Amino acid sequence: MNAMQEKLFLELRQTKEEIEDSLKNKQSQGWLITILEEELSDIMTAINKLENGNYGLCEISGEFLSNDLLNMIPTLKSQKDSEYLESYFKKTIYHSF
Repeated sequence: MNAMQEKLFLELRQTKEEIEDSLKNKQSQGWLITILEEELSDIMTAINKLENGNYGLCEISGEFLSNDLLNMIPTLKSQKDSEYLESYFKKTIYHSF
């Protein structure tokens, strides 16, 4: 693992622990529990990929995802998933500033 991946690994593990604590307390509403469980699953997948050395590979094409996208969403699984990001931004993510 390189330095960036080690930092990401630690951040993902910390987030995983925070989500697990929230789920144990179950003080969240049902809809939030569903979101937390889905996020926890995505985090576990990313952690496994980091441990196995295949983090950042598109699950569809096998090509590397861009570091910019991975910095925004470390749990991104495929290039196709990134196509949905534009709907969340007022400006496209490909717009240069």
